Amino acid sequence: MEDKDYLKTLKERAKTSHVYKKYQFTGLLIAQMLNDEKHKSLYIKLAKKHPGDHLLAIAKDVAERKNIENKGGYFMKVLMKTHPHLLEH
Repeated sequence: MEDKDYLKTLKERAKTSHVYKKYQFTGLLIAQMLNDEKHKSLYIKLAKKHPGDHLLAIAKDVAERKNIENKGGYFMKVLMKTHPHLLEH
């Protein structure tokens, strides 16, 4: 019986957010703005290394553009052109 309770607890815990740092929240917010959830780890990594407010401003600008199909790709292209130092290792 305890195994079932434990599995139930794990399933419930998986539904809650595990965001502990500001950069994690910023990265997830960028992924949501760009409708690019599958690359959220990339945005979290960018937000960890660079100012989040600047990344959010770029993401907001990209998200508001109606004629862009791949907003995540466009965001990265803008980032590469305007701030190439952000993508250096």
